[in-house]
Amino acid sequence: MVALLHQEKLTFTTAGFPFPPGLKTMKYLITIVGPTAIGKTSLSIALAQHFHCDIISCDSRQFFEEMRIGTAVPTTEELAGAPHHFIQNKSIFENYTVGDFEKEAIAKLDELFLTNDYVVMVGGSGLYVDAVLKGFDEFPEIDYQVREEIQSKYDNLGIVYLQQQLEVLDNDYFKELKTSNPQTLQNPQRMMRFVEVCIGTGKPYSSFLNLKKNTRNFTPILIGLEAERSVIYNRINQRVDIMMNEGLLAEAKELLPHKNLNALQTVGYRELFSHFESKISLEFAIEEIKKNTRRFAKRQLTWFKRNEQTKWFDYLTDRNKIIEYIKEKL
Repeated sequence: MVALLHQEKLTFTTAGFPFPPGLKTMKYLITIVGPTAIGKTSLSIALAQHFHCDIISCDSRQFFEEMRIGTAVPTTEELAGAPHHFIQNKSIFENYTVGDFEKEAIAKLDELFLTNDYVVMVGGSGLYVDAVLKGFDEFPEIDYQVREEIQSKYDNLGIVYLQQQLEVLDNDYFKELKTSNPQTLQNPQRMMRFVEVCIGTGKPYSSFLNLKKNTRNFTPILIGLEAERSVIYNRINQRVDIMMNEGLLAEAKELLPHKNLNALQTVGYRELFSHFESKISLEFAIEEIKKNTRRFAKRQLTWFKRNEQTKWFDYLTDRNKIIEYIKEKL
């Protein structure tokens, strides 16, 4: 992979370009993105095996050990195919943010790059992908009294209060979320953070975004998997049926007492919680899971398509073709 010419003391990359003496070899983060159920996991394992490297998961739902079936965690066989990181490594009872993930993921990458020039990162959580590739925005410290007041009003008035506040205090960002990431508007932790920044600083939350330019010691190579919408939707429907057969109903039932935790405000669990509370039938809940997952996949594609650096492949593309593309980028 890396050849060292002792006579000239030059290190060569896999593409054959020499690095000057004293400079480190390039490190590459092969990043696989795309909608849910498209085949990212199997591709990530194939690439990790080819490049003899580890896999970092940036699927924000797969962090939690209590949520195995409903988050489509890789199987035991898949996990054995390559070393994985950030899979079921947290509990739903922990307050784990995208900022926490960025710090831990960058630390893990620094560690892995000490012994390897390649790491594969895979996942469908666009915000978490961006946190690793671009860095997380920094915000001023907020007075705890502001935070406590917002928490109290949320406790009394619910999520609608937070939505109304954000719409008034940062209308542009509210509109952006409503269009491209509406599930965030239902996330109490995220919404309280947006509102507390607006109130605590007197400035819109969005005014703090994209100000910090983080330097990374790796070069990202972005691979996107896609398919015709009908294919994606059929694969999603099949995956939900498989989840139900594997025991999603029982898994969700065990988690019902904790339904208000932030980690459980997600597709596949909320619908079944409504069923357990006799609000909807099981058949309707399953159809709602499929429908909401399809909507989620559409939003994923919208998010990932914004990055012009991503090379998109049909999900059936021969993996050797994808590997050849990656080698051309080295």
